[in-house]
Amino acid sequence: MTKHYLPTLILLLMSVRSLLAISFTNPILPYDYSDPDVCRVGDTYLLTSSSFNNIPGLQILASTDLIHWEIVDAALPYKVPDYEEGCLVKGNFVWAPSIREHDGKLYIFYGDPDRGIYCVRADISKGLHFPLAWEEAVLVMPAKGYIDPCPLWDEDGRVWLCHALAGSRAGLKSVIMMAELNADALSVKVPSRIIFDGHKEHPTCEGPKLYKRNGYYYIMHPAGGVEKGWQVVQRSKNIYGPYELKVTLQQAGTDINGPHQGAWVETPQGESWFFHFQDVGVAGRLVHLQPVKWVEDWPVMGYEGQPIRTFGDNNSKQPTWANFMRRDDFSDTKLALDWQFAGGYVNPKWYFCDAAHSMLRLYSYPVNEELMPNMLLQKIPATAFTATARIRFTPNPDKKMVGAEKAGLVVFGRKSFTLEAPGNGEWTFLRLQMNDKQQGQFFRSNDGEHWDAVGEVFQAVEGHWTGAQVGLFCSRDNRTINDSGFLDIDWFEIRP
Repeated sequence: MTKHYLPTLILLLMSVRSLLAISFTNPILPYDYSDPDVCRVGDTYLLTSSSFNNIPGLQILASTDLIHWEIVDAALPYKVPDYEEGCLVKGNFVWAPSIREHDGKLYIFYGDPDRGIYCVRADISKGLHFPLAWEEAVLVMPAKGYIDPCPLWDEDGRVWLCHALAGSRAGLKSVIMMAELNADALSVKVPSRIIFDGHKEHPTCEGPKLYKRNGYYYIMHPAGGVEKGWQVVQRSKNIYGPYELKVTLQQAGTDINGPHQGAWVETPQGESWFFHFQDVGVAGRLVHLQPVKWVEDWPVMGYEGQPIRTFGDNNSKQPTWANFMRRDDFSDTKLALDWQFAGGYVNPKWYFCDAAHSMLRLYSYPVNEELMPNMLLQKIPATAFTATARIRFTPNPDKKMVGAEKAGLVVFGRKSFTLEAPGNGEWTFLRLQMNDKQQGQFFRSNDGEHWDAVGEVFQAVEGHWTGAQVGLFCSRDNRTINDSGFLDIDWFEIRP
């Protein structure tokens, strides 16, 4: 598999420097990593985010400097827990995780709004060697509408879990709850109870992150909604409160709306930083980084409580990842971790990583009433870009299957757009060209040099809680068949 992220050697060299000497421009991740959470294990920072119905789920990114990131693992590689055929898929399953290290194990807690709070963990007592051997996910707290969990292991050995409620399922929102878990953190010792009601001044409070510092328990959470909200920090000497609070980050006069759910992290040098996302619509929820200083045991985020666009002497207007070309030549026996299937699970009949021929083959699969579950997708960058693939489509030759199968390039969201490949079994090129307003135009070429526009310019549409995605599809209708047609992909490339 062609490597398309910053080389590890450069990351290691950069980790030697204090972060205060680093310059960057937000967003540091101009891709849709919604509800990011970050923890530090030794000198390595780990980030995970909501993956909803996309599998592999709970993608994990690693960094040694908080700025340059590489996808290294996925904690749910094959399917979301308790998935059943017929489940409503779009925007469901894996919401707002938290990632923590404790006593030689890496834990990820997340909320499934229809099932409850899950935990998945892996042993890292011998170091971070990716991919990790993830255990089966455990349903820690069965409850409809319980979301956004975050654990805390206290000095006395007690384990706490803070979480929020999804009004669409629980019939109540704008509250934060606290539970006590048993010592293994995989079951409930003392059930949840409400410890904060934000209806009056901080409606839609959600996404709480739980920390302890200098004897205070801190709950950091957004309120006010994704597009126009703000960050709140609460603190108390007692885990159940009462809590005093301050608004610590808000848009004010900046062009960074939100700023929404995120995570506080401390470097080995004692520097504090805060991650959050910004919802920009079609391109999704982009990850920003803010400096933090502590004043009288309160965090002051960004520039005096306002999110910053640049830090240090960086005059570049380009996001950190904007100049990174992402290309896959399919030379490995498994898919790269930036690919995800859309349907909540992975069916082994959907694809073949033909490493011997440096090629990916997608087999046609019946279209679900809600979506094509075997769409193979990637996040789109929040910049102008082209996505190009060299492909050939070979439908099933049976005469009764004429017109039954389709394959090609797809832009997926609440409304999807496709460019179909010719079904002649010949190699051709398909391209999507999209501007920074996410307006797209499809092109086709026989030689990769001379291109013909196909169809009209279209406005891409965001997904359900996600940004739009781009990728490949190979589908068929429900006609009876004893063999499948297929789409071969020689390479796929996203070039800003």
